Amino acid sequence: MKTLKIGIADYGQMKERTLAIARGDHKPAKGEPTVWFTSIESFAKVLSQRNRELLALIARRRPESLTALALLTGRNKSNLSRTLKTMSRYGLVELDRGQRGKLIPHVPYEQVSLDVSLI
Repeated sequence: MKTLKIGIADYGQMKERTLAIARGDHKPAKGEPTVWFTSIESFAKVLSQRNRELLALIARRRPESLTALALLTGRNKSNLSRTLKTMSRYGLVELDRGQRGKLIPHVPYEQVSLDVSLI
């Protein structure tokens, strides 16, 4: 089962980590998060119940375009496009180009694992 590892860190922590990686002072270990959110609340917004249902539908039905996905969901194509682009930034969905430039949504992970440090 393919799992996306997600971490929570504030902007300063993410910037410090990114700079340490760029300087060569930190090499991400296997199993470290590859996607970061600034808060649990922002994570919860992106992976709301409605958006998890959308991801499950995409994985099950494999729509061939955003238009096909809009028909399956009954959602407005422009709203779907905005939602999918946000999820794409976090690696939760991939938007491939099909014939005539059609965007084809694909869910690359079956599971998400959240890593939250308390200290």
